[in-house]
Amino acid sequence: MTPPEAPETDPGIKPPAVSLCPKTGSAPQIQRMQKRAEFLAAARAGRQGTASMMVQARNRADDVTLVRVGFTCSKKVGNAVARNRAKRRLREAARLVLPDVARPGWDYVLIGRFEATAKRPFPDLQQDLRDALRKLHR
Repeated sequence: MTPPEAPETDPGIKPPAVSLCPKTGSAPQIQRMQKRAEFLAAARAGRQGTASMMVQARNRADDVTLVRVGFTCSKKVGNAVARNRAKRRLREAARLVLPDVARPGWDYVLIGRFEATAKRPFPDLQQDLRDALRKLHR
């Protein structure tokens, strides 16, 4: 079913794909971490806590200029609805902040905190991420 606000298209023609993350030459490519081993490797590296999240960062020391990021929330954050809300907010903050601040060849894990991640004003959440990355990259 097509939503009413969608533009009219011919039935046999596919509309062009739209990307939410524009590709620019200066921003590193960002990829999601999904394997447990990647999260554990980041956990053994540096970490920086803020009011709304914990950020773990690791320099992979390889030649790949890719930035990898993972998101997690424990059951301490709340039920599944609360955890998913916190992770959605972390994903959006990372999408906006990491292209400017992340370093190529690094892995980042953003861990949500109980109530703070979901309730903190979004500009403050973004600033917390910027501050944490600045401290981790010293």
